[in-house]
Amino acid sequence: MGAAFLTMTGAAFAAPAGEPQARGGAKSADRDSSRSSRKSEAAAVEAYPEATRKNPTAKASQAMSRKMTEMGKLFDADKRDEARAVAEEILTDAKANSYEKAYAAQFAAQIAYEADDMAGAIRYFQQAIDADGLDNNSHYGLMINLAQLQQQEEQYADSLATFDRFFAETKSTDPTVLMVKGQGLYLMQRYDEAATTIKQAIEASDAPKPEWLSLLMQVYLDADKIGEAVSTAEQIAAANPDDKRAQMNLAAIYSQADMSDKALGILEKLRTSGKLDSANEYKVLFTTYAGIDGREKDVIAVINEGLEKGVLEPEYNTYVALAQAYYFSDQPAQAITAYEKAAPMAKDGETYLNLARVLQQENRITEAKAAARQALAKGIKREKDANVIIALPGK
Repeated sequence: MGAAFLTMTGAAFAAPAGEPQARGGAKSADRDSSRSSRKSEAAAVEAYPEATRKNPTAKASQAMSRKMTEMGKLFDADKRDEARAVAEEILTDAKANSYEKAYAAQFAAQIAYEADDMAGAIRYFQQAIDADGLDNNSHYGLMINLAQLQQQEEQYADSLATFDRFFAETKSTDPTVLMVKGQGLYLMQRYDEAATTIKQAIEASDAPKPEWLSLLMQVYLDADKIGEAVSTAEQIAAANPDDKRAQMNLAAIYSQADMSDKALGILEKLRTSGKLDSANEYKVLFTTYAGIDGREKDVIAVINEGLEKGVLEPEYNTYVALAQAYYFSDQPAQAITAYEKAAPMAKDGETYLNLARVLQQENRITEAKAAARQALAKGIKREKDANVIIALPGK
């Protein structure tokens, strides 16, 4: 069980705003439209009502507004390189104000991102934020984008600093953004902080996603906090009783926590209901049984069932496990049969040597000698052990 469920959980990058805010009053014919626009801007700012940053008042000049509109039209026409060139002109123009530069930088960031120029996207996002000219909603949206992209590019310390600034300035408890921060802390192996942040996200959400709890469980596992991992896995399984993956994860964690009886309870329930349908699932079940003294007959039953159903492949590890289970349950003849199937598949001669030993114990000396010779041919660590068998009286 790994961290395969770890995916970028933040919001997707938003496209830049389409029209610049120009200085000057609206014409009479546009009065209603202007009033509606101001209401929309106010609603957008309220996304961060507790933000310490004041909403900027800078607008675009008439001359720069034309250039910004041109940039937007080029962007909408998929002429990205030309739009980026105009954005650069604005960014390097000494007369451009904070709003104009921030507006241009967000366009350039989006263009760079779409072109797979992540270094450029990060640089432009930072320029847009540093210009400090956009409304709070846009400004902090860009900050989330920057933190997420820094994390994606494995700039974990920079990403964390950006997230910390976002939360300090906005006082936000957005669960999705908290999760992305928590993911970054996990990737930095700062497990205690990651767990705290992920729990905050889960508690702040009305409907936390299953993968959030899965990440929290993985954090606890990697931090060797098995008790907390078990508790989280139980919570996931209880919420998803029909989700086989959740049940298998819980069984695996029970096994790690030396709670084999509980693990077997889950696995056998899945088996009897016909939900075990992969080789890996059968292996989890029979290896769990194999780790408990006196459960060899269960190992045998599970392996044979899996082989009969065609779920388990007739391969080396399966036959070795079967041979050992037969041997330790005092069924030497069946153990010999399983070892005979496993030995040719082995990378060395050790399995042939084990076969020779069991054959010797059963007084099948001729067969034991033959197996010992095959062990030597394939290579073993202690050739003396095979030679002792070969030297036994008899053919």
